[in-house]
Amino acid sequence: MFVAIVAGIFTFVLTCIGIPAFIRFYQKARISGQQMHEDVKQHQEKAGTPTMGGVVFLVASIVVSFLLALATGQLTSSVLMILFILALYGIVGFLDDFLKVFRKINEGLNPKQKLALQILGGIVFYIFFDRHGGGDLLNVFGISLHLGHFYLAFVLFWLVGFSNAVNLTDGIDGLASISVVISLLAYSFIAVMQDRFDILLITISMIGGLLAFFLFNHKPAKIFMGDVGSLALGGMLAAISMALHQEWTLLLIGLIYVFETSSVMLQVAYFKWTGGKRIFRMTPLHHHFELGGFSGQGEPWSEWKVDALFWGVGLLMSLLTLLILYL
Repeated sequence: MFVAIVAGIFTFVLTCIGIPAFIRFYQKARISGQQMHEDVKQHQEKAGTPTMGGVVFLVASIVVSFLLALATGQLTSSVLMILFILALYGIVGFLDDFLKVFRKINEGLNPKQKLALQILGGIVFYIFFDRHGGGDLLNVFGISLHLGHFYLAFVLFWLVGFSNAVNLTDGIDGLASISVVISLLAYSFIAVMQDRFDILLITISMIGGLLAFFLFNHKPAKIFMGDVGSLALGGMLAAISMALHQEWTLLLIGLIYVFETSSVMLQVAYFKWTGGKRIFRMTPLHHHFELGGFSGQGEPWSEWKVDALFWGVGLLMSLLTLLILYL
């Protein structure tokens, strides 16, 4: 427990030092920064805000977690697997951001390229997971199912799905960073209950990095995490749920990410089916609330109001999950 707290403090301090330096680099190099969706007018003032800040807390957390785990004899296969997913999915996001920001390729990596890299990472994760005793058991609300080789399909679906789900959630100031902090707090509790202090070291380390990042990412954001941060965080949550053999919990702990992804899928399907009609005013779901709240007839919601709603739902669902598990 003490080592995990130390990891969180180290990552917090390193991120607090690194983010201002990263912002200064952006400004000195006169990099164009983040482009905003033209349909959300209140976001246009954010155009040009430095992005890719996820590089800072990601590198800090990986380095601190690896070194402290190595120094304390907690560099287990689970730690290596989670850090691998953090690093690889972070690299995928970095490439996507790099092409958008530095090469001015608006799309970044195309969907097929991004998916191929995510799947490749998932396959490596599965091989390593299987060879180090991960097994093929899938925990479905407390019921263990033997999937055999079909567990690979689940691993790919889980990693790619939640990686992109957190990426979709990262659309307004502070939303993704604190949502993931709430999710990681829940998994930290589960790790303590399972005596998995190796995994606790990683979760607390990342919490420290995200809390430091939030100091610069809350409204009005001075920097965004970019795909390098959001893709890595989503993959991390999926990997942690599998490492703890509590896969089903991510459906509740990560309900916000599920809602965000589902809103996009429903919108696209309904739009094509009806020839242009919409269910939501705009997706992902947080934009729907921004553009008018529940009814859509009143004033647009502030980002703080949307944040509070989504964080509240995430917190309630995390607490509910822990009650189901331990009461």
